[in-house]
Amino acid sequence: MKALFIKFKPVVRFITTFLLVYFALSVAYKFYLEYSKTSTYYPDYFTHLVAQQTKGLLNAFSYTTETLPHENEPSIKLIVNGNYLARVIEGCNGISIIILFVAFIVAFASRLKPTLLYVLAGSVLIYSINLARIVLLSIGLYHYPELEVVLHTVIFPALIYGVVFLLWVFWVNTFSKLKPKHA
Repeated sequence: MKALFIKFKPVVRFITTFLLVYFALSVAYKFYLEYSKTSTYYPDYFTHLVAQQTKGLLNAFSYTTETLPHENEPSIKLIVNGNYLARVIEGCNGISIIILFVAFIVAFASRLKPTLLYVLAGSVLIYSINLARIVLLSIGLYHYPELEVVLHTVIFPALIYGVVFLLWVFWVNTFSKLKPKHA
């Protein structure tokens, strides 16, 4: 058993680090969400920010857009050209995806400075792409409401998770100290 542990030590270290970082960040995010219930931003700061930025971008693309707090659930209504089009919920803000991204990068950590810079740059990129995803999804839903299921559950999730996957691959192949050794 000890020989197996020694042989697979990098794998065990990766899995352990990933799970610990993911758990710690998820718990911290859960506390943040609980604390946010008393803040002035509804339903929480990041979800509110994403809704406002979505509104600003849609308005920039000549869609008259309003955001209103949902009366019955912790979300923000997105109203485009007078049509209640969608709701922005906590899951739309991209924080959970960023937590997943960060946990993987830390588990494959390199030196401190490149790791922190990559986490920061990758998180900003994921946030930005997620925001663009919501804007494009809103435009798609406005013009093609019959494609809601495909757009919301297949195409746009594939986009955001695809970007995260490519960022992971780039990190492992470029910066990670656990890069495979070539023969």
